[in-house]
Amino acid sequence: MQQAIPLRYNSPVKHLSGLYVITEPALRDPIETAQAVLAAGVRLLQLRDKSATTRELARVGQELRMLTRQYGAYLIVNDRLDVALAIEADGVHLGQDDLPVALARRIAGERLLIGVSAETIEEARQAEADGADYLGVGPMFATHTKPDAGAPVGPERLRAIKHAVRIPVFGIGGITLENAPAVLQAGADGICVIAAIVGAPDPEAAARAFLHMLAQAGE
Repeated sequence: MQQAIPLRYNSPVKHLSGLYVITEPALRDPIETAQAVLAAGVRLLQLRDKSATTRELARVGQELRMLTRQYGAYLIVNDRLDVALAIEADGVHLGQDDLPVALARRIAGERLLIGVSAETIEEARQAEADGADYLGVGPMFATHTKPDAGAPVGPERLRAIKHAVRIPVFGIGGITLENAPAVLQAGADGICVIAAIVGAPDPEAAARAFLHMLAQAGE
């Protein structure tokens, strides 16, 4: 069910866990989040902070870059290609209203993985054609973390997109331990989680629980 993201450069990480944790400063400090989930075994982390200044995002990003290197994990930066390149992150994740994927690929070359948010088959196919390495499809379920996320598209949309593209597809939006199996059964290569881990009383334990569930699903 899980597969490796095709690597475009010499990365220390050869295979990815299906768990992709995204920071949310409103729920927990990103550095605290990173320390907890990396210790749990998470190897794919996204720095997301819509309200931070460029200077602050770069500062936090540099600290996360050091942490992820210690653990041999990927660091992806949400939206900001400039920051991703400046801190030597492993990738950037772009939304439909962000920098066009083809332009980002032209600027980044093979230095970065590029992830793209997609809700429809058309968006997914276009992202793949433009050079995306993976997709974040959602929202799977109702989510309070991203108020502007729109109505849930559900696991069946992910299933349709998975059949339409060749690159890995991650489900995102309102994913919990209880509903994650439905996303995996739809063919997701992994799941993106924010609130259920970052907002948990013990994010390390929450991340371990998700990793355990994913390991069982892959058996």
